Amino acid sequence: MSSPWIDGPFPAPTIPGVSPFADAQLRLRWEDVAQDGRIMITALAPAIGWTVWGGLLRNHEGMVAAGKQGVISILTRLTASGTDEPIRPVDPVSARGTYELAHVAKADGAVDRLVMNAWVEMRAARGRMVPPEGPGPEVLAGRMFVEHTFTRMFAPPDQRKVTRFDIPGMPTVPEARYDFPAPSTAMELPEGATAVEASAGYVPDPTLTCFGLEHTDSNQHVNSLVYPRLFVEAALRRLDALGHGGRSRSLLVRHLDIAYRKPCFSGDRVRIHGRLFELGGKLGAAGFLVADGEPLDRPRVCARILLA
Repeated sequence: MSSPWIDGPFPAPTIPGVSPFADAQLRLRWEDVAQDGRIMITALAPAIGWTVWGGLLRNHEGMVAAGKQGVISILTRLTASGTDEPIRPVDPVSARGTYELAHVAKADGAVDRLVMNAWVEMRAARGRMVPPEGPGPEVLAGRMFVEHTFTRMFAPPDQRKVTRFDIPGMPTVPEARYDFPAPSTAMELPEGATAVEASAGYVPDPTLTCFGLEHTDSNQHVNSLVYPRLFVEAALRRLDALGHGGRSRSLLVRHLDIAYRKPCFSGDRVRIHGRLFELGGKLGAAGFLVADGEPLDRPRVCARILLA
């Protein structure tokens, strides 16, 4: 595939030439579709579970063995793009996904880490609930790229990094090479963007978020899909403070790039620091999330969004 997998301002790798694919059909929730019929960006994420984790990898000899040895892949970056096609939450959607194991190399060629990258797209019958329309022909709702990094999560800190698999069913070092972008690249303004407040830099959001069990999942930390909502809510507050509140009422996140550096937990108090930008006549925001009392140069999460 020569064309970009993600059609948007935030770069993502294309699908490898030879990949296994899995297809699945799933149901959306009402909150997965906005009132204008467009899919929410975060609603694309479950398709990874149904196609890649629940399909291709569920009985994968190497991945099962790796898990038993405490070697797991954790989500470290997510890049997604949603289309403007309206869909109906009452109709099933189809998803198709694939993955690739790869290694990240240092400047001297030595292996720095091992990763699992995944790609998924979601399609649905065109239509909307109000005014009633459809179901019509199948259209593309959105695409997502997901980066996972292998680690020994429960090992001592100096033993967590995984640079080779000594596991049956897994290559010692995957042949594919991946250029691992630093998490901080997800807080940079995209190429061609102009800052709305040129001299403001990253502005702290007035709202401090106090995480509780409502924000967590079974992995014992704040769920990864909580963070995109925090970033967009902070962006909307900033737009309103600058007098763009009326314009923001019709805006929805169409492109997302988010990198996870360190998890948050129930009881943590965090704040978004962001800056608004314009790109091609559209508004966006880029920034980072930092825990209360921690240095600003050690963010937990970095993200950027483009609204349309």
